[in-house]
Amino acid sequence: MGIFDFLNKKNDAPPRTSQKEIARLERLISNKLSQNFDRQEAIQELGRMATAQAASALLKRFDWVLDPSITDQEEKESCMHGIVAAGADALEPIRDYCRKAESLTWPLKVLRAIVKDDGEVAQELLGILDQFDTEYVRNAEPKVQIIQALEAYPSDDVRVAVEPFLGDMSEPVRFTAATTLFAVNDAASVPALVDALATEESRRVQNRIGQGLADKAWPIPTDASANVTKALPPDFVLASGVVQRAR
Repeated sequence: MGIFDFLNKKNDAPPRTSQKEIARLERLISNKLSQNFDRQEAIQELGRMATAQAASALLKRFDWVLDPSITDQEEKESCMHGIVAAGADALEPIRDYCRKAESLTWPLKVLRAIVKDDGEVAQELLGILDQFDTEYVRNAEPKVQIIQALEAYPSDDVRVAVEPFLGDMSEPVRFTAATTLFAVNDAASVPALVDALATEESRRVQNRIGQGLADKAWPIPTDASANVTKALPPDFVLASGVVQRAR
């Protein structure tokens, strides 16, 4: 038997799926100091397993970045394919991972590759967003990424879920929440946007809300007119019941 025959036979063999073996492979994937060959072999073996446990292990590769970037991209794409192979069984591990991840770029890519229906994707994203609150966190990027992703799925459910984040402790989250609400394009957000404008201290967020209200020309409730006039940034005015650009 030649060496290539031996390697092909090895690759065709059913992967070992014991807890101990999965833990060993996960350690290789989680450690950026492991040998590239060993790590890539671990990715391939876990991908062939196509189970929830294997998907959970593969997700750990998204925790860190490797130089050169092309190798990092290739490994993460291989992990993505391996997770997708697990299908719906990978969804719970993805949800768990998103709860504590530093970035959601790759898990959201995987989610969209597994879940094809837009309505189901939106529900998955809303479920992930529901794991977060508006309190201070050291790294607000996951909240920004989830709220930004919801732009593509406008609905009343998205509007209701995103509105509270207008009051988030993080300025980037508040800015993104306002942007997503204008993308949802529902005038029912006016009260929440007006309330946010009245308490907002960031000029960037003030301008985002002012510009959005001016673009949409949504009527401002009469009882909120005084507060809106007071809170609008200098480039905007309230005239004829709608926010407009100052001339």
